[in-house]
Amino acid sequence: MIRTRGLCFSHAGGAAPLRFADLDLEPGGTLLLRGRSGAGKSTWLALVAGLRRAAAGELCVAGQELGGLRGAGLDAWRARTIGYLPQKLHLSGALSVAENLGLVYFAAGLPCDAAAISRALAQLDVAALAARKPHQLSGGQAQRVALARAVLRAPRLLLADEPTASLDDDA
Repeated sequence: MIRTRGLCFSHAGGAAPLRFADLDLEPGGTLLLRGRSGAGKSTWLALVAGLRRAAAGELCVAGQELGGLRGAGLDAWRARTIGYLPQKLHLSGALSVAENLGLVYFAAGLPCDAAAISRALAQLDVAALAARKPHQLSGGQAQRVALARAVLRAPRLLLADEPTASLDDDA
């Protein structure tokens, strides 16, 4: 599912590059990234999601070599393949909760599936919030909405960056 070899990322400004251990994660596998703040955990997730480009190395995700994808092709692959829950939730303040989830279908070039959106929100106990705007949500509610967005289309790969940071113990 994920295969890396010699993966390296360089930040602008001349900071020392981040070098990542080689990895082979089989389909159905689980990987927990641990490390101090600034070690590159979020950067690694962004590389695997195709949101950042590696400075060096090989990265194959769900059978796709990411080095060969660019622009709209990369975006289309990501929309079809990846569910991503970032640290910063990136919910559009101009859209309702349900409309934010509808963006998943727009990105994949598919018609919106309102029933699937309702089911995903219900599964995460936030269905009653569908008409609210993100600024009307608590941190934990917003995190569950973002998780609903990430799992909405049953992606082949789910990437989550601190997925429980804003949740209470019960959630």
